[in-house]
Amino acid sequence: MAGCAIFAPVKDGQRIHFLSDFHLGVPDAASSLAREKRICAFLDEAAKDAAEIHLLGDLFDFWFEWKRAVPRGHVRLLGKMAELTDRGIPVHLHIGNHDMWIFDYVPTETGVIVHREPIVREFAGKRFHIGHGDGLGPGDHGYKFIKGIFRNPVCQWLFARLHPNFALWLGDFLSGRSRKKSYENDRKWLGADKEWLVQYCRELLKTDRFDHMIFGHRHLPIDLEIAPGSRYVNLGDWISYYTYATFDGHELKLMKRTSDGPLSGDVRITGGPAV
Repeated sequence: MAGCAIFAPVKDGQRIHFLSDFHLGVPDAASSLAREKRICAFLDEAAKDAAEIHLLGDLFDFWFEWKRAVPRGHVRLLGKMAELTDRGIPVHLHIGNHDMWIFDYVPTETGVIVHREPIVREFAGKRFHIGHGDGLGPGDHGYKFIKGIFRNPVCQWLFARLHPNFALWLGDFLSGRSRKKSYENDRKWLGADKEWLVQYCRELLKTDRFDHMIFGHRHLPIDLEIAPGSRYVNLGDWISYYTYATFDGHELKLMKRTSDGPLSGDVRITGGPAV
């Protein structure tokens, strides 16, 4: 459950930035590195006015932490997160389905604040419901079953008994199969009545009020008013779209990155799913 709202001020000139679904590590080392550099360039620009930064999961295509070992690579992003928190900028990491096996290494080394369930925040009088988005809403019962297994401490302990060389190969293989199976479908708008996260948001609004409900996971940039004054926003991804959302204390905007320069040059996405 998301729990009670936490209130946070947004000072004049400050913004809250949201982005998700980097899937670093795929499809190959070269393109992953180029994508990682673009993400770090964005974070450099976002840091200039950031009150907070929210990373909504699936930073890595596969991640597992052993007690004394972690996967190779991604040092630019890990270092950038540590740099931001060292400067006093709160960075919130919402765990996704591809990086659910982040334990204590990432938060300890980088200083990010980890969330494993959706949270409720209030910024400048606006209520936000924020999470990665996997396993929410009706349907997808197969994944929900598998997620329960993957989050089981006994299953995690057993996986940790595998040698990292084999375990990381196996994890990359299974993650790649899952991504290839779902990615093209993820880019298709199914209609509001068939979109699980839209249904989840509608259920939320039956018992609570939210101005903005923000998720990743879907890989499709979406900005959709689902009730008067209530919007469902999906952040898309940094594989095909390079999209993010930003809140300036007055308005939430879904944006598309157009360069690695100032955020002022980026363009806004409006009108529902960007299909």
